[in-house]
Amino acid sequence: MTLKQKFRKAFGLPKITDYGCELMENVADEYAIEFAEWLTYNRENNYTKSVKELLEIYKKEKGL
Repeated sequence: MTLKQKFRKAFGLPKITDYGCELMENVADEYAIEFAEWLTYNRENNYTKSVKELLEIYKKEKGL
């Protein structure tokens, strides 16, 4: 399932515009890239915690 399809399903909006989906995809991409960069910078945490735990730490640090 594509990210666009997941957005449509999650929001119950089968007729959401492609432009709206593109905006949401861009936000998701930026978020994923920033998280990946944060993971790279914080490598020492990668070996002792799960990805889910690391994501929670990232969100808390960034105020998300």
